[in-house]
Amino acid sequence: MDTLTLIVTILQLLCGVAIILVVLFQSGKSAGLSGAIGGVADSFLTRNKAKTWDAKLARATKWVGALFLILTLILLILNG
Repeated sequence: MDTLTLIVTILQLLCGVAIILVVLFQSGKSAGLSGAIGGVADSFLTRNKAKTWDAKLARATKWVGALFLILTLILLILNG
């Protein structure tokens, strides 16, 4: 195993741990279900959805997942 493969493997391991933590910190989809009953409050809260903690975690999940996929493809090319 050369040095570049080792570095990419370590980065992928750290990325995997990060995606697990980000997913675990997110609240479940059923947590927003109580707000769906009162439609007025739900429409008011959706305007500020991009600023909430859950929205930031959802965005982080997408970026870390994409990075994990790219690192997996790089490892496939390096070992292939």
